[in-house]
Amino acid sequence: MTTPVTAPDSLQLTGRPATREEKLTALALWVLAFAALWSTEAAVGFTRDESVYFAAAEGYSQWFRLLLHSPAQAFTDSAIVRAWDYNHEHPALMKTLFGLSHLLFHDTLGVMRDATAFRLPAFAMAALVPALCFLLGSALYGRTAGWFAALSFLLVPRQYFNAELACFDMPVAAMWLLVVYCFWRALESTRWGIACGVAFGLAIATKHNALFMPFVLSPFALWRAWRASEGNPEARVRLGRFVGLFAAVAVLYGLLVVFLGGPAAFQKKFLLLSPHTLFFVGLAVGSGVLLRDLRHVSLPVTRALVPLAAMAVLGPVLFYLHWPYLWHAPVDRTAWYLAFHATHNHYAWFYLGTLMRGPPFPLTYVVVKTALTVPGSLFAPMVTGFLALVGRALLSLGARTREWVRMPTASEALVGVNAVTSILIISHPQVPHFGGVKHWFPSMPFLGILAGAAVARGCFALWEVLKARRPSVSPLAVTVPVFALLLVPALIALVRVFPYGTAAYSELAGGLPGAATLGMQRQFWSSHVTGVLPWINEHAKPGARIYLHEVNGFSFRDYQRNGMLREDVRPVNSPFDADIVAYQYHQEFREHEFLTWQAFGTRTPVTGLYLDETPQVIVYQRPE
Repeated sequence: MTTPVTAPDSLQLTGRPATREEKLTALALWVLAFAALWSTEAAVGFTRDESVYFAAAEGYSQWFRLLLHSPAQAFTDSAIVRAWDYNHEHPALMKTLFGLSHLLFHDTLGVMRDATAFRLPAFAMAALVPALCFLLGSALYGRTAGWFAALSFLLVPRQYFNAELACFDMPVAAMWLLVVYCFWRALESTRWGIACGVAFGLAIATKHNALFMPFVLSPFALWRAWRASEGNPEARVRLGRFVGLFAAVAVLYGLLVVFLGGPAAFQKKFLLLSPHTLFFVGLAVGSGVLLRDLRHVSLPVTRALVPLAAMAVLGPVLFYLHWPYLWHAPVDRTAWYLAFHATHNHYAWFYLGTLMRGPPFPLTYVVVKTALTVPGSLFAPMVTGFLALVGRALLSLGARTREWVRMPTASEALVGVNAVTSILIISHPQVPHFGGVKHWFPSMPFLGILAGAAVARGCFALWEVLKARRPSVSPLAVTVPVFALLLVPALIALVRVFPYGTAAYSELAGGLPGAATLGMQRQFWSSHVTGVLPWINEHAKPGARIYLHEVNGFSFRDYQRNGMLREDVRPVNSPFDADIVAYQYHQEFREHEFLTWQAFGTRTPVTGLYLDETPQVIVYQRPE
């Protein structure tokens, strides 16, 4: 066990390279996480979103077939729109990977079932989180903290469930963590600064959450550059020029909006040969020239600023290049994409006995939901680690109290800020609140690192006490039991609820029955229907009409394609047309169960999925 890392100057924001042993450990963690996800995914049902992404990915992969056989035709806008228009409300990076994986491992090699081939890239992305948590946690707080952060992440049932899906929430959490790690390492190497820009481009190509990252990281970069330029007037002058360039470009874009008559006119006149493009090229070239000049004056200041220039230039370029749908109409289609998420629908959501249909939403929703879903043995260290960091920061502000604590390093502040950014964004009362906890996953790895720091401090303190009595006691003799005490309950909770991750609730909620009593959403996304499919396969008459409530047509097809539902049964869209109804228990859809009673003339279910005696999916069969 190692003690927390301390810096000679607590205000330094500086990265350090991983040791060979740490790199090998991170690789082993990636392999372990990837293998665990791959070996268990067959039991996980298909969420509505996931089946839509399956369909989109399959369409995208056909474009690559066309690219191989007829490149000239593939690059036409009509061919691109035909292949890429579907689900263009989300960037294409992950769906492209899903489609290529399916094309290779299912269609070409035939070594994987349909769904597994789609999901494989998602496993690879999710497995990055434990590996990066270990590297960053070990560098800041020691190996004990790194190990705890890495091992605990996928033991949170809802996080493990989402890691199994060919969706974007876990990949964007991994990419967010990767961008922050590259940004932190960039302070030791210019190459890591360029890598930060590449990672940011891939992050915004994964999901729109990552668009907030420059606002989070820029203050740290500018503050670091300001600190590094102290006592060096030439470096500070060049820092001012760099900031002035970005400010000037921002002002020029603002003036364009005003003089052209508003955002609509600005968008309409944003062409390849226009001032809009010229300003971006000027920013790219100007920042490169300024940084090259600054490198000869102050390498630390240069390293602090390279990530900002790389994100500003490489981010938009990679976003454009990764998505063929943008190639012929980049401005209009990007504007549509951003507007879609700025005005996203509000879905009904059950929370503490209230059916929330629209804003304003409760300010405490995200914190309460996290507390009620993360296993208590992991949530407690998260809270302890975060409050310890905040407490140290507050105490270090006072002249009298500053001596009581070690002032947080800037690297710790970087972790702390990223631990709350996604949470604060979603907590805004006007932001749509739905989807369980997946929308603030980017915060969870950083909370896990802070939890690891708290556990490492506790282990070290306990070891010091025991060592005074028994000098021969090993640090592992303390660490292993503490890890078991905290991780095993989470593992048990994960195993108990698997594969029905959206129904997972913590001890604080009283488990699933307690959450139902509190008036929380029982489950969502329709994937729990797998619990009743075996009964339907056994009891449905040949050619039976099946109404799987909340299961869309794509998911119904995927259950049949993957051998989980008989191929002879047919989907229908109403209980009145069905022979069998599987009702997914949702407070906002209770009328569907009442309609089933009316259509079937009975209120008695034939079977169902019950977790800890809490109904999740209820099956009705039309009496003969």
